[in-house]
Amino acid sequence: MPPMVNWFEIIDGRLCQGKADVHAPLTVPLTVRPVWVDFVAPTQVERHWARDAFDLVLPDEEDFGDIEVSARVFVDARGALQLHSNFLLEAEDGRHSLTVGFVLRDGILFSVRSHDLPVFRLLRLRARNQPGALLDALDVLLDLYATDAEYAADALEELYEELETTSHRVLAAGGLTDAGAAEVLARVAKHEDLNGRIRRNMMDTRRSLSFLLRQRVLSGHHLEEAHHILRDIDSLDSHTAFLFDKTNFLMDATVGFISINQNKIVKLFSVASVALLPPTLIASIYGMNFVHMPELNWGFGYPMAIGMMLVSVGVPIWLFRRRGWLG
Repeated sequence: MPPMVNWFEIIDGRLCQGKADVHAPLTVPLTVRPVWVDFVAPTQVERHWARDAFDLVLPDEEDFGDIEVSARVFVDARGALQLHSNFLLEAEDGRHSLTVGFVLRDGILFSVRSHDLPVFRLLRLRARNQPGALLDALDVLLDLYATDAEYAADALEELYEELETTSHRVLAAGGLTDAGAAEVLARVAKHEDLNGRIRRNMMDTRRSLSFLLRQRVLSGHHLEEAHHILRDIDSLDSHTAFLFDKTNFLMDATVGFISINQNKIVKLFSVASVALLPPTLIASIYGMNFVHMPELNWGFGYPMAIGMMLVSVGVPIWLFRRRGWLG
């Protein structure tokens, strides 16, 4: 099957999806005016098609990670807006950040990404079911950022629930064993990593929106939508800060339980060393080389020494138990 490129146009207020055959004659760009052309892991054939059809050189997704933070949003030599933004990617081992490249030129939004993303699927679903929500390419870009903020909010809500489960386990009456504490530490570290990724993505979205505002490409309902997204991001910042504090608390509490378990072991050795010190002293004194060996002159020499050693062990243990030091 020949390579295909997803493109979208607005028909009767709905975002309709089509596919362009990159080997077919360039009729799609001539007969249809797309507002969004989406490339997922584009091949060289698809890149050549984009250059021939739209006179556009697609950004290379392999270089997204090497771009400096200050150069992730800019206006290129041809006047096109180029933005590189992070979105959450669902994977088997959890959520990760994936950089998506956007090029906004001549009223068309071009996007380049290496994987399918939940935010993009959700946008397409909403656009099909809500006519009139999207009118042009800027609406598509802003709605992607708005959907990303909503998806981040959903991820934070799930993180709340997972932290509640972890919190109940940490603060249980029975405490934590060393194995349980190691498992909790791994889960808390995973929660903190996700929280940090969400916070970073929101900061990246704020930077992109601020760039659009500085370039004065937004006006009317676009400007209002951008400010609304920024307010949503500001509200998420307080939630990420709270989750950061909560994960730190759970981390400190778990480390505290590990210290308590270690202190119990050290306490047993301390009690044993103190309890065995008197009999060791008696045995050392009794084992010295006397001129007249007591065990030779007195038949009860050995029983008396053993009895003294037992008494010297029993008295400290009795005192420790009475004070509750052995609990």
